[in-house]
Amino acid sequence: MKKFVFASALAIILALQAGTSFAQSEQIRTEQALIQKCLQNYLDGTSYNKPDSISKAFYPEANLFLSHKDKPLWIVPIVEYTTWFQKGVQGAFNGRLGRTVSIDVYGDIALAKAEILMPERKQEFMDMFLLKKIQGEWKIISKSAASKPSNKSGKRILFIASNAHFYGTSALATGNSYAEIVNAYHTFVTRGYTVDFVSPKGGAVPLAYINTSDTLQKSYLYNQDFMYAVGNTKTPKEIDVKNYKAVHYIGGGSAMFEVPDNADIQRIALQVYEENNGIISSVCHGTAGIAHLKTKDGKFLVAGKTVSGWPDGYEDMSAEYFKQFPFLIQKTIEERGGKFTFSGRSDAHVEQDGRIITGQNFQSSRGVALKIIEALENMKQ
Repeated sequence: MKKFVFASALAIILALQAGTSFAQSEQIRTEQALIQKCLQNYLDGTSYNKPDSISKAFYPEANLFLSHKDKPLWIVPIVEYTTWFQKGVQGAFNGRLGRTVSIDVYGDIALAKAEILMPERKQEFMDMFLLKKIQGEWKIISKSAASKPSNKSGKRILFIASNAHFYGTSALATGNSYAEIVNAYHTFVTRGYTVDFVSPKGGAVPLAYINTSDTLQKSYLYNQDFMYAVGNTKTPKEIDVKNYKAVHYIGGGSAMFEVPDNADIQRIALQVYEENNGIISSVCHGTAGIAHLKTKDGKFLVAGKTVSGWPDGYEDMSAEYFKQFPFLIQKTIEERGGKFTFSGRSDAHVEQDGRIITGQNFQSSRGVALKIIEALENMKQ
């Protein structure tokens, strides 16, 4: 009886802790959204010559701590800084591409980081902000910045991940393939591309198949900006589709759930493909994400196309995880008129059919990314 009472009490405590943790997490996300709104005033103001928008982001007595060739520290009051953006055409894009990299909230104070790219000058700035919530509104109270040469072009790739932590309704844990994310991500960023993440619910996504013996995987595991991105994925409503020329579906067991039948994710992918004349890509179980896509003419995207992914025959059909699958990737694609190809279990295998680029497994992730880059570069010609 005592054991039962103790177990029941422990369960209640854990449930309360989980509820508290969830509430705290939601509160942080709410504050992050409000901070992002503040930062967006700064980003838009400095990119489109809008002094009033910049002023709205800062506390009136804020200072900027900048670099100067003739002094160890250049302190610029915000009232002076805003005048710098009165010289250009108001509302006209001036070549600055800005995006928020991270936001860290603690009570009514926050630290944030924003990347500012100037591709024509091959220059990258990193702005760091200290913010405080004043009378219910977030304001930047100080900013510092540094710059370095950069090959970043401002071109963006959208990675699609899943929020599913378990196989279907089971208690079997799963996640997005960390190896697939890292191999593709590294390939893109080293070539000057920016990678954003979206998931059906936004926020943190589960990661699986992490190998810390792999040097590249380990390096990104301790990369704060990268881990912030996968821990704070965007929701579909936060995605401005016109910014992307390619979407990339990540694999892993999670990819079979929540993503393939999500109408908002489908809309984003097809808008990139049809309206932006962009690329749809996937790796391994990520190919489940393209199996249900229909183009404007009502036909399945895969009809008449050659695609790759994790083949049905490589699944353990007697395993509990497999019984949770809502559909089979290879079978579904073939039933819908697609040609499904693959190689040996651990062999890299990449297929490109027009603007659809797919790979078999995590070993194919880099190859898929390189094919996407090649296709995007050829589109300029």
